Amino acid sequence: MNPILLDFPTQFTTDRLLIRMPLPGDGKIVYESTISSINELKEWLPFARNEQSEHGSEANIREAHAKFLKREDLRLLILHKETNQFIGSSGLHLPDWNIPKFEIGYWIDSRMSGKGFMTEAIQGITDFAFNELKARRIEIRCDNLNEKSKAIPQRLGFQLEGTLRNDGFSADGSRLRDTLIYAQINKEKS
Repeated sequence: MNPILLDFPTQFTTDRLLIRMPLPGDGKIVYESTISSINELKEWLPFARNEQSEHGSEANIREAHAKFLKREDLRLLILHKETNQFIGSSGLHLPDWNIPKFEIGYWIDSRMSGKGFMTEAIQGITDFAFNELKARRIEIRCDNLNEKSKAIPQRLGFQLEGTLRNDGFSADGSRLRDTLIYAQINKEKS
């Protein structure tokens, strides 16, 4: 089946969060969050090392919106359900619709860190993938040295399936890094 023909919700909620596809106009909130968190993000994410602008952020959001509609990549924005405050960005990336399987990536506004929001979001996104998208496999890949990032799949019961040694360069390009691969499978669909 052609994935563009798949119908599924573009947003869902968890106890505290609204998780939805990016929309035109979201560039400003993402830009402001990126700038406030830039020092933390630079350590792990190459995009944060590039010059940031509100215009560039808006263009990126619009591209993500189009890719969501085309089912090429499902970026998701995480907002507080009651206040609509932006918390972070995540998504179901690198979709293989034949299986189906996805990789979850994520980053959080550092001002919102330490409150359990990202763990709640990733559990919600995993449930969404299994229940709405009928996923059979969800992966989370992260740098072996990123303690905060790898704590999330560990908390949520993802299994560590392996370590890809010298898999890529750190965000600043100064060292080779190891990538941890965590996964959950949908036991009901196996």
